[in-house]
Amino acid sequence: MTEFEPDDEALSALPQTGEREVETTLRPRRLTEFVGQPRVREQLELVLESARRRGVPPDHVLLSGPPGLGKTSLAMIIAAELDAAIRITSGPALERAGDLAAMLSNLVEGDVLFIDEIHRIARPAEEMLYLAMEDFRVDVVVGKGPGATSIPLEIAPFTLVGATTRSGSLTGPLRDRFGFTGHMEFYSAQELELVVRRAATILDIRFDDSGAAEIADRSRGTPRIANRLLRRVRDYAEVRADGLVNQEIARAALEVYDVDELGLDRLDRAVLSALVRSFGGGPVGVSTLAVAVGEESTTVEEVCEPYLVRAGMLARTPRGRVATAAAWAHLGVEPPPGLPLQGGRFAEDSPSLFD
Repeated sequence: MTEFEPDDEALSALPQTGEREVETTLRPRRLTEFVGQPRVREQLELVLESARRRGVPPDHVLLSGPPGLGKTSLAMIIAAELDAAIRITSGPALERAGDLAAMLSNLVEGDVLFIDEIHRIARPAEEMLYLAMEDFRVDVVVGKGPGATSIPLEIAPFTLVGATTRSGSLTGPLRDRFGFTGHMEFYSAQELELVVRRAATILDIRFDDSGAAEIADRSRGTPRIANRLLRRVRDYAEVRADGLVNQEIARAALEVYDVDELGLDRLDRAVLSALVRSFGGGPVGVSTLAVAVGEESTTVEEVCEPYLVRAGMLARTPRGRVATAAAWAHLGVEPPPGLPLQGGRFAEDSPSLFD
């Protein structure tokens, strides 16, 4: 990739290769340092303080919400607030019940077990987890066939923290075993500005308030994206300016990285442009839309659409995707005559020729 070449991953809320080390540096260590999510923070503070006073591990905690909002950071904060060790794994890594049993047997009383993407845990491991969460024991099956025996194994009382981007994919029995569920919301521009200022201070980046605000406004409500854009604006400021991140430099840098004033990147605008210019605003099926922009359907559906829907530029209807009035305006295109707009978007009962 050439100097400052636009990167389609800049606005992805998923962690990128080589980003973990920087994220670790920027992670808050305590609840008092955590920016945003005031409701979840207050609830967690009560849960943890009550457990500390009673001298017992707190209830199991489920954190749900879109990627990049701080679920992993909160899991680490929970362990730090309890002065406990944290063991980290992920749902896809627990393919067999034996994998989970080995991890549970090594826990010390009071430890925190963090399972990221817990909705992807294999069924045998999930069934073992039920007993571990409720009774702090697991049944290990030794042998096969008629000679197989079940050996009960006691495990130390622990706190499970599960993180999921798809709470609806969790089975009912697993979801019901969590004593506390916190849903993470997207951040406001003001909260993201605080995130950017904190990160800039830690990374020793010279900035002013206008630069921090400009980055926050284009970060799609996600701290991970805000921190990533800050680093890329820093690179631009150091190479093409005097190193100070202000509004003018931030705008110039984000223009180079193809991030517009609403936080849309090249792929977002390509989807809107295809929907508006090629298909008259829709309705159009997502697979057809993906072919039009040269991407996989899952990329369009999981990466682009959530933000476009939240920004009010795209609507999902039973007949396909529809461009709203805001999308036409953002692209600077006049809606063609003969296509009625209802409530800022095309009628949902309009027939689709592109499913």
